[in-house]
Amino acid sequence: MKNVFLESHNIGNRYFGFGQFNYHLIKGLFHADIKDFRMTLHAGDTDALQAEFGSYFDYRRYRAISRYPVFRIRKKYNLWHCLNQNIKVEPYHKMPYLLTVHDINFVDEGSPEVKRERSLRFKEKLRRSSAVTYISNYVKDYTRRHFDVPDVPEYVIYNGNPISDITLPENYRPRIESKRPFLFSIGVFSKRKNFHTLVEMLAQLPDFDLVLSGNNETAYGRQELSHAIRSLNLENRVLVTGKIDELEKRFYLKNCYAFVFPSLLEGFGLPPIEAMRFGKPVFLSNATALPEVGGEHAYYWDNYDPGYMARVFEQGMHDFESKRECREKACIAWASGFNWNETAIRYAQVYKSLL
Repeated sequence: MKNVFLESHNIGNRYFGFGQFNYHLIKGLFHADIKDFRMTLHAGDTDALQAEFGSYFDYRRYRAISRYPVFRIRKKYNLWHCLNQNIKVEPYHKMPYLLTVHDINFVDEGSPEVKRERSLRFKEKLRRSSAVTYISNYVKDYTRRHFDVPDVPEYVIYNGNPISDITLPENYRPRIESKRPFLFSIGVFSKRKNFHTLVEMLAQLPDFDLVLSGNNETAYGRQELSHAIRSLNLENRVLVTGKIDELEKRFYLKNCYAFVFPSLLEGFGLPPIEAMRFGKPVFLSNATALPEVGGEHAYYWDNYDPGYMARVFEQGMHDFESKRECREKACIAWASGFNWNETAIRYAQVYKSLL
């Protein structure tokens, strides 16, 4: 039987987008109950995966040394799926190769040396590719603008929404909780997430707190964001939680007044879809892939002037509240259209076309 190799070692870090993508795609492929080919998962903790998925998959343990050309994996598979564009692990032999592109932010970020190294690696992946999948039309267009994509099949396959269960244990409370109406956002604290603009907007909205979750142990979090909070005397109204687990995230999504996401660079952007699953009003940057994700059900900022952002928020909330039941249902229905099981089936169809 033919075998598809999933280069999925990023599954080991589920606090980040690649880890979430790997896990939910694999889980969706498991639910697809595929009979006509086998799949091999490449991961550091294969025991945990085997405990969850049993013998449905084959397993190969990841070793960091396999990133180096002389130690590349030499077994020949019928198809190699590179699950993101940054992976350094490559097959030793030439074989059918599927590349999934989440973003090419490296063309805009980092030192010249980093940009050059990542661009060269990406070009090599493109040269290997028998087909390319993108997680949004924005990523496809942006990739084609900056690189020569080979004449191979290309597909846009949206990510699914990882939140299906929106319930919480009775009387559950997170470690950090606002006692007032609050806005919520989540992500790695980096310049591209643009969180400091939310702090500046908050100064214009005295009736709200702001809860920010994610890895805040970054230079941006310690410097630019902290400076914005202190300079506006908002230490008591901006609640920085750090990394949170799934229950905490569900609590904040379920109880927030609105979800706010002024990100500057998103290949897709799962958090807005997660918020919509709870029927929440969502405010997004009118940039990169976010208009694809939010559609006509989100409200958008065209710039980041604090007064302007506050007006868009107030006008959006007035619109949402004027038809709350209708708006909530529309958000939930839209979010339900992003389904990991359906996403996995589309990837399986691509696999079949290449086998």
